[in-house]
Parts: sequence; structure tokens; C-alpha cells
Amino acid sequence: MTEAKEAILLVGGKGTRLRPLTVHTPKPMVPAAGVPFLTHQLARARAAGVEHIVLATSYLAEVFEPYFGDGSSLGLSIEYVTEDEPLGTGGAIRNVASRLASGPDEPVIVFNGDILTGLDIRALVGAHATSGADVSLHLTRVEDPRAFGLVPTDATGRVTAFLEKPQTPEEIVTDQINAGAYIFRRSVIDTIPAGRPVSVERETFPGLLAGGAHLQGMVDSTYWLDLGTPQAFVRGSADLVLGRAPSPAVPGRCGDRLVLPTASVAADAKLTGGTVIGEGALIGEGARISGSTVLDGAVVEPGAVITDSLVGAGARIGARSVLTGAVIGDGARVGADNELRDGIRVWCGAVLPDASVRFSSDQ
Repeated sequence: MTEAKEAILLVGGKGTRLRPLTVHTPKPMVPAAGVPFLTHQLARARAAGVEHIVLATSYLAEVFEPYFGDGSSLGLSIEYVTEDEPLGTGGAIRNVASRLASGPDEPVIVFNGDILTGLDIRALVGAHATSGADVSLHLTRVEDPRAFGLVPTDATGRVTAFLEKPQTPEEIVTDQINAGAYIFRRSVIDTIPAGRPVSVERETFPGLLAGGAHLQGMVDSTYWLDLGTPQAFVRGSADLVLGRAPSPAVPGRCGDRLVLPTASVAADAKLTGGTVIGEGALIGEGARISGSTVLDGAVVEPGAVITDSLVGAGARIGARSVLTGAVIGDGARVGADNELRDGIRVWCGAVLPDASVRFSSDQ
């Protein structure tokens, strides 16, 4: 089978919807299952035969290279290209083209940096080679496709249209959506205009289709999750720990919990649902934590109950406080006997006094 040896990873987004997680950390570097989320994508690409990856960076670009270096620790060769001005998905792909070594007809994989997926990458590469397509797209099926771009295909899997975020029932002609992973024939990348913002979804793909190019869709409905919101990110991390989402980079066996080596967890604390406890974190007596991420150096005091939430690095959750679907920024302090629910976000460094909050927010 033809293998794709090169890949582009689009990691330039600001992660605005993920704040306060992304105030100090770009979205791909936020920890999921104990390591930066990007580590899972790099490890999966390597397992599929990729050898050379170019990271298209923009927001907080300076944090990637000190962490991953030249990629040799992952068995990869990694290069970094930073956009001075945001170029969109297509512009970012074009901007790194000079770093690719593939020949004109060879396949180059492109991954979006905020998708957690069980995609069979080798199968997508194989389908691309078999069909002779100019571009192949990973498609997945969703129950409510209104928030996504629809990609209908014919009986052979050939793409027939691109429909951006349909609203009426008549517009919803398929449940297949663009799942954010592509195989480009190398020469096609060079046709993307250089030096200006380009959306691959709104401009490049429809333009190729209109010009008679062959775009092939492969439906792979294994695990797929867009990590665009804090709640989705927390769930994705838990699913990695539980083994629902596959990754060779999870640091430990899959199971109900992942406790990193220097964390301290009281003997009677209960950790379930794919909970992750970061390095140096401290979990007090009788705490109950389910489906949540507690980042490095955070403190959860005795009797706190945390469900489907994320506690930022160095944050402190007071005794008996209850968090459900909450996001607590780095270094924030939630006093004792508070109750935070339903998507509430506490900003980095904020301080909530004891027993001061008994409301929920969806802001």
C-alpha cells in the first residue's frame, strides 16, 4: 500500500472558545490524558507511517518547538512554520508547502489541530491511492449536521458538493460532514493562492470541485470529537483515558483514572470516569472526581466533588465545593462550600471567597 510520509498539522488557532484554558497555552498544547493534545496527533501520525511533519503555527507559536524539538523523541522529523498574519486553513497549508519533500503526485496528509479521532489514517491513504483522487477527505456522520459543513458523495464516494452549515431541513441532504483530515496530491497544494488568507473549506475545495478536480470522500465513523469547547476537551481527555479514543501516547494503561507520577491522592478519594490528575497535584480526603481533568500543581481540598470539569494548573478548589461542568483557570482559587455548575468559567487567577457562589452560568 502507498504510504504518506509527510503531514501538515494546522495548529495556528487562537482557541477563543476554549478560554480560559488557552489564555497562556495554545489549544493543541492543553493537556489531554496527561500530555499536550498535540502529542496524541503526532503519535497517531507516526503509527500510520508518517515520518516528516510540518506544524503550521500562529498563536503562541513559541511554545511548540521547546517542547517537541526536532521530533526525534517521537520518531519523527518536525519542522515549524509560523504565520505572521492568520492565513486560514488553506493559506496555512500553502504557507508551509516549501518545506515538503514529496513529489508532485505523492500524498500529503493534512490534520486539523483540534480534532480527536479514531480515524484509520492508513485506510484513508489507501483509499486516496486507489481512487486516484486529487484530494481525499475524511468524512464522519453526525446526528445534527447544522453546525458543520456537509459533504454529499455519489455511490463511488466521489464528492458532489460542499454545503456550509445548512439550516433548513431541505438543505440537509446528507449526514456526512467534513471531519478535518485530508490527503492532498502534493501538486494541488501549489495551486492554493500564496500570501493571503484562504479557507480550504469555503474556497479551495469548492473551487477544485467546480474546476473538475476529483475529490473523494471516505466515511470513517469511528470515534470523532471536535475539541472546540471546554466541555468537549474535558470529555475527549476522559475518553482517551477510558480507551474510547485510541492513542499510543496515553502515559499509562487505559482505565477509570490516570494519576501522573508526582501527584498525591488521598487513600479514600474516589477518581472515576477517565479522570486525570496532573503532576504535583494534591487531592484531599474524601474528594470525588469524575470525568474531569486536574492539571499540574492544582489542589483539591477534602470533600470537594468535581464532575465533568477542568481545574487549571496551580488552581485550588476549597473543601466541600461542588463543580459540575465547570472550567477553572490556571491559578484561580475557589473557596470552600461553593457550588459551580453548567458551563461556568472562572478566569485565571480569580478568587472566589468561601460560600460565595450558589448559581450557574452559561456565559
